[in-house]
This record gives sequence, structure tokens and C-alpha cells, in this order.
Amino acid sequence: MQLVAIIGGSGLTNLKNLEITRREVLRTPFGEPSAPLIFGHLGGQNAVFLARHGHGHTIPPHDVNYRANIWALKEVGASHVIAVNAVGGITPAMTSGSLIFPDQIIDYTYGRVHTYFGIEQKSVTHIDFTFPYCEDLRQVLVAAAQRARLAAVEQGTYAATQGPRFETIAEIRRLEHDGADMVGMTGMPETSLARELGLCYACIAVVANPAAGKAAGVISLKEIERTLESGMDKVRSLLEQALPMLVSR
Repeated sequence: MQLVAIIGGSGLTNLKNLEITRREVLRTPFGEPSAPLIFGHLGGQNAVFLARHGHGHTIPPHDVNYRANIWALKEVGASHVIAVNAVGGITPAMTSGSLIFPDQIIDYTYGRVHTYFGIEQKSVTHIDFTFPYCEDLRQVLVAAAQRARLAAVEQGTYAATQGPRFETIAEIRRLEHDGADMVGMTGMPETSLARELGLCYACIAVVANPAAGKAAGVISLKEIERTLESGMDKVRSLLEQALPMLVSR
């Protein structure tokens, strides 16, 4: 049976509706993943869960070992990866608590190890990244949201920034001018690494807060926590619908 991987971000350090069968600690050629892989059943399907920031949410975005995480999921046999990312909303449709299925991404990160294709490959290797997310998987998520009666925005551009600080108002203006609809800190290089390993990868973005300058005052961490709590309940419901639909395709 097909194995679907789920990467949990801020607000989703565990899947309450995952029927756990085992845990496995992996070591990869690129070091250890952020947390043990948790295997189980979700929506009657085989799934493996990985907490991107560690079990206790202790790893900041710029220190996540993205190469080890994606390699480990490929190593255990996952063919599809559903990533959950908390984001700030930039454009009007990106309201707090919204679910978004981005179809494009812009990388503003720096200093992160971002590829498996270093000089040890002994040849230059390129991947096509015109459409960074797996469209088949994106459409499954769209259909699953409709089936679960969850309001969602079906496309958008994700701006991946370095973190761990939030952005300035001027930076958000720049991102919006560049065409970004949302901003997060973990979208890259995770997305491109999955493409390098041939994994079908898509993202469920949860708008945790308006981005800097898009609401009065400063960004409130308490408000983000409250929004993510309800937002991740939506994600769990969505995943219960999505996994059976994916496996039946």
C-alpha cells in the first residue's frame, strides 16, 4: 500500500488522529532528521509523520536539517509528501485561519544547504522547477477541502524568508510587489529537495496572522497560537479526507 508522508510545522507537532503503529529513528548521509519518524494509519491509509521543528518545537527554521528530513522520507518508501506550513497573510484573500494550497514559491532564504547535487556528483545536475508543487497532489488537497466543507484558497505564491525573525513592513511591501501572497520560513529548500528526489510534494499553508503592516499594531505570538490551534484542526480534517482520495487515484 502507498505510503504518504506528512511534515508538520508550527502548530502541528503531532497528529492526534494518526493511529500510531511504530516509531523509527533514522540516520541519513546528511545527518539526523528533526525527529523520529512516526508511522501509522490515517483515514485508513498508511502514513508517516515527521515534526519539522522537532518533537518539542525546538529547531528554528534556518537550522532545520531539510536534506536529512526529505532523504529519510524517501528512504522509508514515501512517494507523496504533504507539508504543513504556518504563514503570514499578505494579499486580501489570505485571512487568518485560512487554508491555502500554493502553486508557486519565491526563495529569499540564504546560507541554507539547499541541494543534494554538490561537487561530489562529478557532473552538473539541474531539475525543472517551473511548477514547484506536484499538481496532482495539489488537486487532491483542493478536492479534499471541498469534501470536508473547508473553505480554502486554491492557489497562491509562497515567499520563503530566512527567519527566525518576522519581516518588516517594508519587506512585506517588497514581497507583495514581487507577487507573493503569503510569507513563511520553511518552504525552501524543502520544496526543491523533494523535487530533486522525485517526490510528489505539495503544501497546506495555514495563515497564522496578517503579515507586518497588514493589520494594526505588531504581530502577537499569542494570537498566532490561538489561530494555529483552530487552523490545525482543519488540517487534520483535511488530511483524513485527502489520504483515501490520494491512494485511490
